Amino acid sequence: MSRLSIEPSTEFVLNSFGVYALSPVTLRADLSERNKTNLMQQAAIHANPFQLVDIGANLTHSSFSHDLAQVIANAQHKGVAAMIVTGASAEGSQAALALARQYPGYLYATAGLHPHHAHDFSGDVEDLFTDLLKHPQVLAAGECGLDYNRNFSPPADQCFAFERQLGLAIAANKPIFLHQRDAHADFMAILRAARPKLKTAVVHCFTGTEAELEDYLELDCFIGITGWICDERRGTQLVDCVKKIPTNRIMLETDAPYLVPRTLKPQPKNRRNEPQFLPHILHAVAHARGESAEELAQASTQNACQFFNFGLTSTAA
Repeated sequence: MSRLSIEPSTEFVLNSFGVYALSPVTLRADLSERNKTNLMQQAAIHANPFQLVDIGANLTHSSFSHDLAQVIANAQHKGVAAMIVTGASAEGSQAALALARQYPGYLYATAGLHPHHAHDFSGDVEDLFTDLLKHPQVLAAGECGLDYNRNFSPPADQCFAFERQLGLAIAANKPIFLHQRDAHADFMAILRAARPKLKTAVVHCFTGTEAELEDYLELDCFIGITGWICDERRGTQLVDCVKKIPTNRIMLETDAPYLVPRTLKPQPKNRRNEPQFLPHILHAVAHARGESAEELAQASTQNACQFFNFGLTSTAA
C-alpha cells in the first residue's frame, strides 16, 4: 500500500475499517454535507492503495526539466507502478528512450511523430523510428494519427506520416499509440486498412462521441481515458461514453503535463498535470462507470501490461 501523502494543514486518521479518513478536527461542524463527501473522496484518493499504469505521460516536456526525479517519486508514492513516456517527435522519442533507460523497469517509451509535426516526416525520421522500435524499452509506435483541429501540418502530410508509422508498427510487430482530433473519417479509413496487420492499437486520450467509440471498438482498439472526464465544460459526453468501454479495453493516462483534472482540489499552483494525479482520474472514471476503483484499477493495469507486453517490477513507495 502507498504511504499516505497529505498537506500539512490536513489531518488524517486510520479508522476502524482500516481506511484513511479525515479526522473530526478537519471535518468541522460548519462544513456542508457535500463538502464533507468531497473531502472524504479526496482522502481515499490520497491513500490510494492500487498499482496503476499511466499509459501516456509527456515526461520529456520542458516543464519537467527541473524536478523530474521528484515528479517520479511523487507518482510512485501515489501508487503509479509504471509509466509510458510518450514520444511525439524525433527528438522527443529519443529523449523518451533515454528516460526509460534511466529508470529501467519503471519507465518505458513510445517512438513516433505527432500529427502536429507531420511536416517533419522524412526518410531520416523513418529510419530513426525504425531503429528506436528495435529497443526493448520502446514498447509502441506513436504517438501518431490525425489532428485537423489546428492543422499545424497540412492534412496531406498528416495522412502520409500516419500511414508510414502504421507500417513501422506492423514491421516491428509492436502496438500503435494513436491520436485523433476532428479527423475521424480520414483517421478511420487509414486505420481500418492497416488494422488487420497491426498487433494492437490504443486510441490515446479519447474524447470523442459514442459513434466514434463504437468505430474504435469494432476494430478491437483499446481506449485511453484522461482527466478530460473531470471537465464539466467539455467532458460530460465522455462521462456517458466511458460506461460503454468493455472492461478489457480500458486504460488510464494523465497526458501530463496537459489536462490537469479540473475537479482536483487544490489545483496545482503551476497548473501542471502530473502522473501522481492518476488516482484522481481512476476514481472519476470508476464513478462514471458505476464500479469500484479497485475493480477499475485491476482491469486497467492488467490491460496496460497486456497491451504493452511488460510486467510490473516496481511498487508504490
